[in-house]
Amino acid sequence: MAAAVGGSRVVIVMGVSGSGKSTVGARLAERLGVPFLEGDDLHPVANRAKMASGRPLDDADRRPWLAALTEWIRRTAASGQGGVAACSALKRAYRDEFRRTGANVWFVYLALDRGVAEARMARRTGHFMPAELLGSQYATLDPLHPGEPGVTVDASGSPERVLAAAVRAVCGPDR
Repeated sequence: MAAAVGGSRVVIVMGVSGSGKSTVGARLAERLGVPFLEGDDLHPVANRAKMASGRPLDDADRRPWLAALTEWIRRTAASGQGGVAACSALKRAYRDEFRRTGANVWFVYLALDRGVAEARMARRTGHFMPAELLGSQYATLDPLHPGEPGVTVDASGSPERVLAAAVRAVCGPDR
């Protein structure tokens, strides 16, 4: 990854629930030989319980999660090897906070039609995020803006196709 993406770059694979963040993020990290973080693992138990009960998180709920993720970004960038994290990063304000770490943060936004996301979530088992919260995620979603470091990838294809597009975006066409 050092040669391909600048040493300490931290890639955030972002999008709504069901877009494939965890699958693509883990495979991208493996392909690049860097650490992977499942951002959901940083949610406090109270946040997971709130979402599991069908209630969306608000900014106050997200503060400890954002702080933990921001610290992970700092540590990972300081390690010199970079890393990949999967997290929703739905608001530009959250992405701005990640960039304020001073790390070389780059986003892969997995864009997905709501109907496809709903179908994927209906097939999922054992996840704390219920499908009825998907509407709140789309309502909150602020896709990448021009000038934000990153790329938008169509996430409607197979995990292999989406991963290939993410690898090309992160590393260039030769990878």
